[in-house]
Amino acid sequence: MATPPSLSIDSLLTELKGAEIAQHPVEVHGSLVGLICGGVGQAKSEWLKPLLELINDGQLPPPSLTQLIEELYQDTLARITDADFGFTPMAPEEEESLSKRVEALSLWVQSFLTGLAMVQPKLNRASKDVKEVINDLAEIAQVEFDVVEDEESEAAYIELMEFSRMAALHCYAEFGPEPSEIKDEDPLIH
Repeated sequence: MATPPSLSIDSLLTELKGAEIAQHPVEVHGSLVGLICGGVGQAKSEWLKPLLELINDGQLPPPSLTQLIEELYQDTLARITDADFGFTPMAPEEEESLSKRVEALSLWVQSFLTGLAMVQPKLNRASKDVKEVINDLAEIAQVEFDVVEDEESEAAYIELMEFSRMAALHCYAEFGPEPSEIKDEDPLIH
């Protein structure tokens, strides 16, 4: 599933700047994914308020940004709940320097962990695997941005991206709604 052009980093950055919100698009996406993977309710009234608290001190942004955030939520939720849609953390294009991509991953992971903790305050009661994943993500969030532009560093970045992707999916599997709780518009006929 291709990401709609309206949900590109550049589109989101333009809207954030227009609303005078000093967040990077990957931070918005990371917070949103953290909330979803932490088990926030899927009704707009349940996920929008905590997201706005994280990215805009609880203030409602202009309608155009609110609409874009709603589209981002729907796209992200579809990708997380259906393996065929290919969820990945939002990241700059490969043409960007490795340093910028590593910095963006660090910001995404920090925001993901913050969103996750916001709706899942009992992380200390999580399974051993999830606790390990969260500890590993905390280390990724502190990665150095000044990296050498070589194949080894590129491979390490790709590995960290894949780990972050799988960690989010792992958290969703533990904290997200049970499959029976997800609203299904087309009930299965047996």
